[in-house]
Amino acid sequence: MLREILLPILSIGGLSLLFGALLGFSAKKFAFKADVREEQIKNILPGINCGACGFPGCSVFAEAVVRKKAGYEGCPPGGSAAALEIARIMGIDPCVTARKAAFIKCNGKEDCVKRNYVYDGPKSCVAASQLATGGNKSCAYSCIGLESCKNACPFDAILIKDSIAEVDVKKCTACGKCIEVCPKHLIELVPVQSRVRVLCNSKDTGLLVRANCRAGCIGCRICQKDCPAGAVTVEDNLARIDYEKCTLCLICAGKCPTKSIKRMP
Repeated sequence: MLREILLPILSIGGLSLLFGALLGFSAKKFAFKADVREEQIKNILPGINCGACGFPGCSVFAEAVVRKKAGYEGCPPGGSAAALEIARIMGIDPCVTARKAAFIKCNGKEDCVKRNYVYDGPKSCVAASQLATGGNKSCAYSCIGLESCKNACPFDAILIKDSIAEVDVKKCTACGKCIEVCPKHLIELVPVQSRVRVLCNSKDTGLLVRANCRAGCIGCRICQKDCPAGAVTVEDNLARIDYEKCTLCLICAGKCPTKSIKRMP
């Protein structure tokens, strides 16, 4: 009777010891050895875990770089300085692209754009855009100016002035958080050194633009015609600048009848 009781116990105990030994061996044999470069890269990164790199945090991005699942230049807040250091750690010959910053494609300030009504609701561009008129400004493409982008910016790089969002280029890290929350899709990342910009995003005809905003692009094509570098084109009634071709000659800004093309400070 005793034998019948002890035999199963000993068998189970023996199997437990065997499996434990196998697990211990496997843990040592196949243990993941962290690459020291991960920690080095993580120490270079800003550590704000903003997600602009496409990964949930700085540690995950550092691991992705070491595993060659992300590029060395993939941290916008870190800028060129971080990219150069990461490239050095990874033994890569860097080719750092020009620094970019967010740009608000609208010039519809208080004295330029017409109002449909006085808005009295949640201080949220998203909330206002869900109204039948898409906001209280008569231009359907205009910046609503209710601080959604300002509140989303983790670097305090956006302020609202005359009901229009403006970006402090010195503070902006091109993290893209403001782009994600803008219901009008008015924000894009542009090269900082290319200071000639079209401050409009309206695709309405010139006649309708003039009826709603005196500072909007009317698609007259004067800028396209007079640009000596061929850097300006008009598509969907809206002027666009090819920043790689632009020579900052400012002819387009001088010729624009509505002053919707300007040289930014």
